[in-house]
Amino acid sequence: MTYRHTKAANDEATSPESSLDAIIAEATGDLTSRQKEDGHWVFELEADATIPSEYILLNHFLGTIDDKIEGKLAEYLRRTQGGHGGWPLYHDGELDMSASVKAYLALKLTGEDIEAPHMVHARNAIVDRGGAAKSNVFTRITMALFGLVPWRATPVIRVEAMLLPKFSPFHIDKISYWSRTVMVPLLVLAALKPVARNPRGVDIRELFLVPPEQEKFPLANPTGHWMGSLLLGLNRVARIIEPLFPNFLKRRAI
Repeated sequence: MTYRHTKAANDEATSPESSLDAIIAEATGDLTSRQKEDGHWVFELEADATIPSEYILLNHFLGTIDDKIEGKLAEYLRRTQGGHGGWPLYHDGELDMSASVKAYLALKLTGEDIEAPHMVHARNAIVDRGGAAKSNVFTRITMALFGLVPWRATPVIRVEAMLLPKFSPFHIDKISYWSRTVMVPLLVLAALKPVARNPRGVDIRELFLVPPEQEKFPLANPTGHWMGSLLLGLNRVARIIEPLFPNFLKRRAI
């Protein structure tokens, strides 16, 4: 829901405090007027382009394609494409590389012609900003699941983390519930490395500046914080010793 206070609220207010009170009262009245007879509220759950894109990706991963639903989702993705050619994380926002790569892949999976104007616009926007290799970790994992990039494009994610003792600062119980709902499936997927069914054999090599198998896929520390540098260092060490992890620990963790 988008709420904007009215001019009346501004006119009635003569100080910051009274202005705030007026806006709160107006918002409260608006919410009350929208309440259903049994006491509940219901609003549209809005999201960026990644959610419909990921629904399409999931269906093609499982091989359970519903052309009717995908047609509607594809129309939505076309409609929400930004003037810059990509997809933002919020209305009228800047191009987000990861959202744009997922949306482009989703549209291509639904059968969109890659030479259609909106697809050319999206492809050029992505390539001009460094290509799909600039995607975030979650999008890289998605591409790895579809066999579009090698798994080395992703950080080392070991399911054995589930076996950490409770006193560990990274024990699963010390992680927020939302993060757990994302982290645990990712740990299992990274351990098993399943491959998407991808019935139509779609790839997105055209979104890379160099072939994906030749891409270095560097991991960055955008904030420059020492913790980020530490994690990058640990990832490099983990990459070296990863072959030494015993398989029985992985099986137990899963």
